[in-house]
Amino acid sequence: MKVIFHIDEMSKWDLTLKNVKNFLNEKTGATIEILANAEAVKGYLDEENIKKIEELNANFVACGNALKGNDIKKEDLIEKIKVVPAGVVELAEKQSEGYAYIRP
Repeated sequence: MKVIFHIDEMSKWDLTLKNVKNFLNEKTGATIEILANAEAVKGYLDEENIKKIEELNANFVACGNALKGNDIKKEDLIEKIKVVPAGVVELAEKQSEGYAYIRP
């Protein structure tokens, strides 16, 4: 099973990370990607989020356009976070590859 979780609001980080953890507990071996765009890319700088991110067996992705719009450099992010040029393109590509879409 392949799932992409989409987050675009800072207020949704806690819920999204809990959803991912619960999903992985239920569906071991699932391929999970969390895509942050808009203001939510700032969540990749939050220490509490970073601790949780490092514990989860999932792929974390940031929208490059959103990083630029929020004055965040790729170098400011931990290594585990992949940067893509445009989050909307990433979402469309993953859905065309059969990923289920979840937006908490």
